[in-house]
Amino acid sequence: MPVFRLTQQLAFPDAELAEDGLLAIGGDLSVARLLLAYRSGIFPWFGPEDPLLWWSPPERALLQPGHLHLSARTRRNLRQHPFEIRVDTAFEAVIGHCSRVPRPGQEGTWITPEMQAAYVALHQAGHAHSVEAWRDGVLLGGLYGVALGGAFFGESMFSLAPEASRAALAALDARLVEQGFVLLDGQLPHEGLAGYGFRSVPRAQFLRELQTALSSEPSGNTWGNP
Repeated sequence: MPVFRLTQQLAFPDAELAEDGLLAIGGDLSVARLLLAYRSGIFPWFGPEDPLLWWSPPERALLQPGHLHLSARTRRNLRQHPFEIRVDTAFEAVIGHCSRVPRPGQEGTWITPEMQAAYVALHQAGHAHSVEAWRDGVLLGGLYGVALGGAFFGESMFSLAPEASRAALAALDARLVEQGFVLLDGQLPHEGLAGYGFRSVPRAQFLRELQTALSSEPSGNTWGNP
């Protein structure tokens, strides 16, 4: 399959050329390039020893905001033991935890120091956001992602206490509905996302839905706490 080598020019090949998912190698993680990637249906994903790799998988995990599925047990636990939800108060801590907290069946992390620095810069530019679950002043769970137009691109989440990451995900879903977002991207489909209600769609369909979402203007698109 063809894999394109990026130059210093701020451009990507057509995402549909990715075939099995890997589209391009090289380039940089500047704010401008990351924004172009997301708008084009592309995201970076590579290990600590890998070169910079850019992906557009043939199937994409999507959720329409407002259609998040949480089990009755989870909803009951969240009512009985609620978290304080904050937004964008500890972005660096959230992405740091996402890089360190072990996940079943996963060794190492793709959230390298280089990736962390890039997304902190994206956050400082107003495009990347964190949703955080706190209790008694301690950060116990959260997630981060990128918001563009009416699309939110979820990147990663972590949990240090039962239900903490689900509390953050539920809060994100509610905020996206409130602000009029139309698409939540989970990137690669897997069983865990399917359990939350994410559907797997072909890349061509994702790209069509993405362009519609990017052209929409969410009402009250404000991040941060009241």
